[in-house]
Amino acid sequence: MANSIDDKDLLETVRSGNLERLDAHEILTWAIKNYGSRMALSCSFGGMTGQVLIDMAYRINRKTRVLVLDTGRLPQETYELIDRVRDRYDMQVEVLVPETESLELFVRQHGMNSFYESVENRKECCNLRKVEPLNRALAKLDAWVSGLRRDQGETRTDLRKVEIDNAHGGIVKVNPLIDWTQEQVDDYIKEFNVPVNRLHNKGYPSVGCAPCSRAIGPGDDVRAGRWWWEDPDTKECGIHVGEQFDGSGI
Repeated sequence: MANSIDDKDLLETVRSGNLERLDAHEILTWAIKNYGSRMALSCSFGGMTGQVLIDMAYRINRKTRVLVLDTGRLPQETYELIDRVRDRYDMQVEVLVPETESLELFVRQHGMNSFYESVENRKECCNLRKVEPLNRALAKLDAWVSGLRRDQGETRTDLRKVEIDNAHGGIVKVNPLIDWTQEQVDDYIKEFNVPVNRLHNKGYPSVGCAPCSRAIGPGDDVRAGRWWWEDPDTKECGIHVGEQFDGSGI
């Protein structure tokens, strides 16, 4: 880990809560300026907020790093979007993949679709395909950026714009769009003609792995189509849970 995160002044800035007053562009500019290549933007290519952040980051610094988790079960529309983003922004997208041996063992023991059978199986599948690959990448960084928003579900209402992510070694986690509404996201995408996943036009506001995502109906929660067979108040893939954030006013 680089020295920046250990700098008392920088850490105090995060803990002070002063960054909460900055808007999305200002927060992202602050993060890119302070961390540069020691920071990466994690994008699923299945949600609109991640696409907004890629566009915004590109306008601030074209060398901003972008990570994507290829679980091996993504819809073809998601893979197509990754290539469209590469072409549109002339950037590399760093693709993270699961550890082969562990995943092969899990599938051999539990089958291809065991995530439907129990919450435990689903969480283990997410852990192997998403959490562990991301953890390996974050272990080499001082900060990361996510597209989380408070209005995406009960599990995200208490998140802040900048947090100390103790679950990943005390690195900084930046959520520039945490207080944005879907209307703001839609307006940005329209104004800058941002490429998005084509499944959004088929009733999928949130796209994950193909067998774990489906279209939703009018009035449904935006994440109702993700792991729809589970409790809507607790379902998460594991990437954004279990993170014991430093609560010192941030």
